[in-house]
Amino acid sequence: MDMKERAPMGRKRWFAVGGILAGILMVLGVMLYFMIIALGNRSAMDIPKLEEALHYTYFSETSANGMELHVLKTKAAYVTLETINNNVTLTNKVGINGGFFYGNQLLSIGVVNSLPVNKEIGSYGTGAENVKYARGTLVWDGASDSLSVQVASKASELKVKDHTRFWAQGGISMSLGNDAEWIQQAAAEHAPFPDDDRLRSAAAYDQSGQLYLIVSKTKGSLSVFREAIVDSIGDGKLVDGIFLDGDGSSQLLSSEASLPGDNRPVVQMLRVVK
Repeated sequence: MDMKERAPMGRKRWFAVGGILAGILMVLGVMLYFMIIALGNRSAMDIPKLEEALHYTYFSETSANGMELHVLKTKAAYVTLETINNNVTLTNKVGINGGFFYGNQLLSIGVVNSLPVNKEIGSYGTGAENVKYARGTLVWDGASDSLSVQVASKASELKVKDHTRFWAQGGISMSLGNDAEWIQQAAAEHAPFPDDDRLRSAAAYDQSGQLYLIVSKTKGSLSVFREAIVDSIGDGKLVDGIFLDGDGSSQLLSSEASLPGDNRPVVQMLRVVK
């Protein structure tokens, strides 16, 4: 009699436990469904932001020396400099990393229309100078829509037609028109770790004024990186350019590619905005 009474109770318990588990699974399934929908909507919103009306062409090249380069080709008029204090790939902004930095201090010239891009920091590390050394600085003169590389210590030394219509990005001279002496010039500008195999970044321009924002996906010395650029970019018509911050700071974002370096935040980027 006792056994007969216990059997139905056991079945009831099993049905109760099964019902609870089924309910939990149903709730988890609904939650997972809405998470997938939310992520899908987020991706759908993010992609147009990267692509909307931006004038650039993305491409990648692997040079004869084996270095893989990822490139955003655009016009300097469509580019600006911007403080981000983040990894470029997390900004949802198309572009590449900019100049050298330490902490939140910008150690390279970074100015737009005579205003340093990191001016909120105070008086040091704002982007008003190439700290310690005169270094190659890529300058876009809006009045003439032309690019040049000028070696300068301070932004105030740069020569442009209209100081309210230009931007300038500090780095290290590539000296593309001077193959015999580029190494000596880079050394004079204290290019960091030129012989190490590291990720590399650069900005260069050609005879028609096209600007190339370049980040390597493979590591190499400064010499190997320069050789890869000359070999693969601009169809032999590059005029000049600058090396930017490298190693883990070498970062690129576009709708076609995302290169996070070593995932570190950088202070400033070159951003395609038009």
